[in-house]
Amino acid sequence: MDFRLTDEQQMIQDAAREFAQNEIAPVAAQFDASGEFPSRTIRMAGELGFMGIETPAEYGGAGLDSICSALVIYEISAADAAHGTIVSVNNSLYGISLLEFGNDMQKRDYLRPIAEGRLVGAYALTEPQSGSDAGSMRSRAVLSSDGTHYVINARKSWITSGPVARYLVLFAQTEDQAGNSLGISAFIVDAEMPGFHRGKVEPKLGIRASATCEIELTDYVCAVENRLGDEGQGFRIAMSVLDSGRIGIAAQALGIAQAAYDATLSYSRERQAFGTPIGSFQTIQGKIADMKTRIEASRLLVLKAAWDKMQCAGTGKRNTLNSSIAKLYASETAMFVTHQALQIHGGMGYSKELPLERYFRDAKITEIYEGTSEIQRIVIGRRETGLK
Repeated sequence: MDFRLTDEQQMIQDAAREFAQNEIAPVAAQFDASGEFPSRTIRMAGELGFMGIETPAEYGGAGLDSICSALVIYEISAADAAHGTIVSVNNSLYGISLLEFGNDMQKRDYLRPIAEGRLVGAYALTEPQSGSDAGSMRSRAVLSSDGTHYVINARKSWITSGPVARYLVLFAQTEDQAGNSLGISAFIVDAEMPGFHRGKVEPKLGIRASATCEIELTDYVCAVENRLGDEGQGFRIAMSVLDSGRIGIAAQALGIAQAAYDATLSYSRERQAFGTPIGSFQTIQGKIADMKTRIEASRLLVLKAAWDKMQCAGTGKRNTLNSSIAKLYASETAMFVTHQALQIHGGMGYSKELPLERYFRDAKITEIYEGTSEIQRIVIGRRETGLK
């Protein structure tokens, strides 16, 4: 069993780290304070191939593997989790949706500009009354009498990159089966078409530079050729794509945890108390040991999930179990590590003069979006027992 990265994977990780530390880390606090979308650095990420990591070169991407994707998201998130969110959604939720279920025309027209970083993509599944229960969505897409287009009326909430996205993968009921996941279909929608409206931008606790808003579609006309996959296939598409998205969020959580740990390790060596570095105290050493152990376990789970995704490619199998395990453990590790880091830093950790409080705020969302920790436990439990 070889745990070493390939030369290509190591090279991509090094490039992502250099970009993140040189271009993102210096402006992270500024964008966290303002809540402004970091357009310049996101365009730079696109130029480096980081907005379409797994997308083949023929569609504007870097043509790399799932492990490279996880490594890039990890390194970017260690500099700023908000940037990590944008990159993750672009690559996993939007990009994988089109890669796995789109046709050549859809990939050429709607994936290429996103993978190249010229435009931003988004994923519209959640509704105000249906978060974890996606099957109960109320959005409707009605096929026209001549069969050429759908008329969509929808209201979606908590849409990452919603305020800036040009194209979105959106899910709606296409059959009169409200509450039945079998009636859901997926569509590619253009935010510049009539009937598309952006709602209020959410004032979030963390990942503040990752713009999030509600969107509403009112009598939006969507050509049949912009349906993604077959009619009624939407719920399967959504759940399959979330498997990839959860690896991205696990990598993001790992990056947050690593940044908090690195800051804490350095602080424990420098901070003096009672005439000695606090890192020499057994209590502090115990916390550091627990932090390090959880981080390394999370790292292996994230890489295993990414590897498993690669093994499932083209087989029709899903990597649900390992992606859920990685997402559950890494997100709870991010919260554990940032909590311990804040405690070790004491009052300075609570101050905005250091990035620790930002890491703490950013970590929390990883336990919530793309499937809460509670949902991950249900998914894992059902997979293991075979019972519902």
